[in-house]
Amino acid sequence: MATAAEGATRAAIHTDGLTKYYGRNRGIEDVDLDVREGEVFGFLGPNGAGKTTTIRTLLDEIRPTAGTATILGLDTHRNAVEVRRHIGYIPGDLALYPNLTGRDTLTYFANMRGGVDWSHVDALAERLASDLSRKVGDLSTGNRQKVGIIQAFMNRPDLLIMDEPTAGLDPLVQREFQTMLREVTAEGCTVFLSSHTLSEVQRVADRVGIIRDGYLITVESVAELRSKAMRRVEFVLDSDADASVFKSVAGVRNVVASGAHVEMSFDGDMGDLLKAATDRYAIEDIRTSETDLEEIFLTYYHTGEEAG
Repeated sequence: MATAAEGATRAAIHTDGLTKYYGRNRGIEDVDLDVREGEVFGFLGPNGAGKTTTIRTLLDEIRPTAGTATILGLDTHRNAVEVRRHIGYIPGDLALYPNLTGRDTLTYFANMRGGVDWSHVDALAERLASDLSRKVGDLSTGNRQKVGIIQAFMNRPDLLIMDEPTAGLDPLVQREFQTMLREVTAEGCTVFLSSHTLSEVQRVADRVGIIRDGYLITVESVAELRSKAMRRVEFVLDSDADASVFKSVAGVRNVVASGAHVEMSFDGDMGDLLKAATDRYAIEDIRTSETDLEEIFLTYYHTGEEAG
């Protein structure tokens, strides 16, 4: 696989104070980010959080208000043409020429890149069950997305940047796509995967960045997020539950009470939680489970809203 520069280890993506305002409206602000070569980096946030603005600024599609960015050691503005030679990109708003067939579309992109290995393209199409003989305008959203995925992978890039890449794909194709990600990272490719689908990121990512209202609020490995020991705790009590009894316990978040049933996220001392419950109620049943990445993600957002 070709590399953009030889020598010292560098970040595949590096940003320093990356900021973009649209007039007075904040897109992103002071985003400091390092994506390591060879990792799958999940970039998480709901629609409007700043994911697409970050990507478009990285790719020099829009100019930052402040800050700088490099991709594979190259300045994303001064070396924009060189950067493009080494990346595969799937935009969130994939737009293709409707009157071209899938193969014509890929030929167009291949010519822009100086040619590709068509046996590799055909293998990708077979894996994704993509019919390249049909006009793009006649394809479903999912089948158009397959063409977009093939064009991103077909030049064997050093870096894949993907914005909601599995939109419209059926579960079996999503699984094959995730296998493809694992294969290319095993060969040294870096993947920057922007998504609001946490289950997808959880399966493939090494590290996760969470963006909220244009600010990058945390970057951690999936293992580090899980090591926070966040648990889901559910009680069935002998009478109607008062949520405030549990909210007062350190480590309790997101309390939901309904009749005698109460559930919450919890990362504190279980003895403290049990004491608060038994001081007021008799416990008829208790269940605990490990919190998944989605619950942790929602906790970050919930905490931010309370602070705001």
